[in-house]
Amino acid sequence: MKMGEDVRGAHSEGPQKLVLCVLCGLPAAGKSTFARALRHQLQQELGWAVGVVAYDDVMPEAVLEKASARPLPSQWKLLRQELLKYLEHFLLAVINGCQMSAPASRTEAMWKDFITCLKDQDLIPSAPVEAQSLYPLTKTAVSRPLLLILDDNFYYQSMRYEIYQLARKYSLGFCQLFLDCALETCLQRNAERPRPLPAETIHQMGNKIEKPNPEKNAWEHHSLAIQSPACASEARLKLTDLLITALENPIKYVEENLEQKETDRLICSTNILHQADQTLRRIVSQTMKEAKDEQMLPHNLKLLAEELNKLKAEFLEDLRQGNKKYLCFQQTIDVSDVISFFHYEKDNIVRKYFSKQH
Repeated sequence: MKMGEDVRGAHSEGPQKLVLCVLCGLPAAGKSTFARALRHQLQQELGWAVGVVAYDDVMPEAVLEKASARPLPSQWKLLRQELLKYLEHFLLAVINGCQMSAPASRTEAMWKDFITCLKDQDLIPSAPVEAQSLYPLTKTAVSRPLLLILDDNFYYQSMRYEIYQLARKYSLGFCQLFLDCALETCLQRNAERPRPLPAETIHQMGNKIEKPNPEKNAWEHHSLAIQSPACASEARLKLTDLLITALENPIKYVEENLEQKETDRLICSTNILHQADQTLRRIVSQTMKEAKDEQMLPHNLKLLAEELNKLKAEFLEDLRQGNKKYLCFQQTIDVSDVISFFHYEKDNIVRKYFSKQH
């Protein structure tokens, strides 16, 4: 692909060129190392401004320390949504050529780490400013094409779609890089880390991960799978071509037919409710069978069945009415997320009854 001056770094007249790049893959696949190398390559070869937002570096330390204890899935979802809000504030500042404002509602430790992330990459000045509610941008951030790499597992398609929606909202470029690394390699690297994740967590993620599927999903068209850890010269050419294509072809924002959107939402909600009902029934049935096999006392079995059926009913009511007692969805709802939430609550109930027998 022939690269014009604006692609190589000189800022042309017109709106700022921006790309949101989702970097996904299993824990310890080498994403952070790859992101740093890509950042250096694009700065040197194309003169782009590149920012890497590693979710592990921005999420509150207290939450990450609880990872081995399976933190409440809704907590992770809320934190991810909060980080997207921070990112949107930065994007608005770049697009409008103004200072970045601090969200009125924010987690201070998380916002501080986000600001540090931007400062360390010369996207906002490192010197302190008087008004901490406003942050000026650096010349680097606004004078050349800007690529923001979002580094996280993004193992569910719905997680990545949220980033696509943000890119579509502001007519930005969008692409996905999937770092394809063998599960055994990830487990070995993880074990060598100072604070490794439980191996079970990586196994579960390996079973759940939904790889980008450009043939099925049009919005995932600009995606590339990269074999980890090495990136051959041919793959590097494909990667550069993908990023330039995403930069030159931002997503066109189309005014939505609100009536059709509401109809589609109702149809989707009905389908999801049916799927969730069937799946939760099977989970409750399987859990009761396992409890009987473990010789739980008959009285406790009866109480356990009552609690699990009550929990199932409350989850389904959440889906119907949006009461948000357990579920914290805003726009997209994924059955796999509902099941994950249900398993967490179910496991807490089951542990309670088994502890009574010991």
